Amino acid sequence: MSRIDALLPDVIAIAERAGRAILEVYHGEFEVEHKADDSPLTAADLAAHRVIAAGLRDLTPDWPQLSEEGADIDAATRHVWSRYWLIDPLDGTKEFVKRNGQFTVNIALIEDSVPVLGVVHAPELDCTWSAAPRAGAAKRAADGSQRTLSVATVDPARPRVLVSSSHRTPDVDALLTRMPDFEPVAMGSSLKFCLIAEGEADFYPRLGPTSEWDTGAAHAVLAAAGGEVVELSGTPLRYNQRDSLLNPHFLAFGDTGHDWRQYLD
Repeated sequence: MSRIDALLPDVIAIAERAGRAILEVYHGEFEVEHKADDSPLTAADLAAHRVIAAGLRDLTPDWPQLSEEGADIDAATRHVWSRYWLIDPLDGTKEFVKRNGQFTVNIALIEDSVPVLGVVHAPELDCTWSAAPRAGAAKRAADGSQRTLSVATVDPARPRVLVSSSHRTPDVDALLTRMPDFEPVAMGSSLKFCLIAEGEADFYPRLGPTSEWDTGAAHAVLAAAGGEVVELSGTPLRYNQRDSLLNPHFLAFGDTGHDWRQYLD
């Protein structure tokens, strides 16, 4: 077992502890603030951030952390990192506020710009998706059962296309018109990547803004299940390469033998 794989059970435990902290807020009354970019913020985001930051600091004291709720690290500092934790303590805050259960805790380990370990935990659904180099991709369901994940072979006549529950854009609508037919699948947060990893969906075109912490953990899960995440040019999506922490537009998909870029303008 590699050292990275050996970390996986502890990272899963940290994510699930953060999930319990989130649910304490979720099942009560909470206020919603807004950050400078107008994105929502709740006490659950901050509670989960504290749990994860402390847990990872105990696990790997010398490894840097980059979290949505602690992102005031300048580009020059983080660009020298070859290994670091990339964290979204509560991905899908809009889904959290809607109380639809489609929100997650995301923890990724990035090495040389590639997500090599990922944990996505959905507290309200009580499911956890995880990936590491030798372990591959797996899902623990609410009943405690666990299974290995593998992407599906697409039916090119009717791909299952993930559309965001909160961030549908005109560019995505235009892309969908260029597909011969498709089955829409609505899902929030990083659960979209996880559905592709499970073989329950095929394609997620993201033609709007996301941040690196939104995608890192689920990207690791999808890649370990046999899928890919690429920029619109076809270049693999990489992390900590830009001064901004915003991702370029990207395509996430399961069947790597299908030409997904054919639907671009």
